[in-house]
Amino acid sequence: MSSGGLEVRLQQARPIPLEVDFVCAPGEVLALVGPSGSGKTSILRAIAGLMPQAHGHVACSGVLWMDPALNRPVPARARRVGMVFQDYALFPHLTALDNVAEALTHLPRGERRVRAAAWLERVHLKGLERRRPAQMSGGQRQRVALARALAREPAVLLLDEPFSAVDRATRERLYLELAELRRELAMPVLLVTHDMGEAALLADRMYIVHEGRGLQSGTPEQLLLRPDSALVARLVGHRNLHPGRILGPAAREGRVMVDWAGIPLEVAATRPPAPGRWVDWLIPEGVVQLMRRHGTPRRRWENVLPGRVIEAVALGDTVTACILVHDDPKRRIRMRLGLHAARRNRLETGAQVEISLPAEAIHLMPRR
Repeated sequence: MSSGGLEVRLQQARPIPLEVDFVCAPGEVLALVGPSGSGKTSILRAIAGLMPQAHGHVACSGVLWMDPALNRPVPARARRVGMVFQDYALFPHLTALDNVAEALTHLPRGERRVRAAAWLERVHLKGLERRRPAQMSGGQRQRVALARALAREPAVLLLDEPFSAVDRATRERLYLELAELRRELAMPVLLVTHDMGEAALLADRMYIVHEGRGLQSGTPEQLLLRPDSALVARLVGHRNLHPGRILGPAAREGRVMVDWAGIPLEVAATRPPAPGRWVDWLIPEGVVQLMRRHGTPRRRWENVLPGRVIEAVALGDTVTACILVHDDPKRRIRMRLGLHAARRNRLETGAQVEISLPAEAIHLMPRR
């Protein structure tokens, strides 16, 4: 396995607009996250050499695969890439063993089937060597595809929506197996997904891509709590996203007052924009607090707002509620609360409630 990282810089206007710049370290999982059609698969294809018209710089383990300094890019067959496609791309007429052996052409013929069997055992498919793809479940086919990709001993592993075609239970098992396997892999792993939960669960870092352009990279926590812009906030799934205008410093140091459609909010900000500037602000659903009917003294709460619950939906052990602040349809705040706490405090459709927006949890972004 490789001990080097992956460096990618792609810039082109046609035929598919791309403007991305990122690195992925050995042993790191980097998730490319964005909606369908945002260019994520095109980026993988450019790295693998399957998009010959791509322009830019791609290097892995210190070896240039594509660069303006090269007369021509390194062809796909000469790049040490392991790629798992969304639809598996297995040969339907070959057994699982032979599908994996097809990736081992760099070995003497007598060793290929032995090595292929070892890889199938490593992905928990021992005993299924003779089955063809049509005789296997989606999860089993995905494991064959992963074994085939790893059998090449690649310098980088590229995963293109690898779990989208399997059911939730199978997906969760594959998550655990990939997490277990990645501890053994000393190579960069690039995961393409549109599922933020999947990216946050599996990736060390995420890179947000929209319309072929890289917007922001960081840990899942950084991107979820501190997106750079309203666009990134929407792409990572924030719904409590609103415009506001800076009023000026608050009474407490390190705080600023923000006007939200006539409601002053106190926000923690070390470098607040100048008074009068418009901003976008957000607060994650999980940190909005419900004022208990008999509980913490009111003085300990921040940005206390009255409202009416217009929707309360129980999903498993949590309740997601939408609240009209001051009964105004233009001022909506969504919150998420544990099922037991929601029932104890009667968080239900039609209820009149008070909520608190903690100043430290509100995030400001320049309005663009």
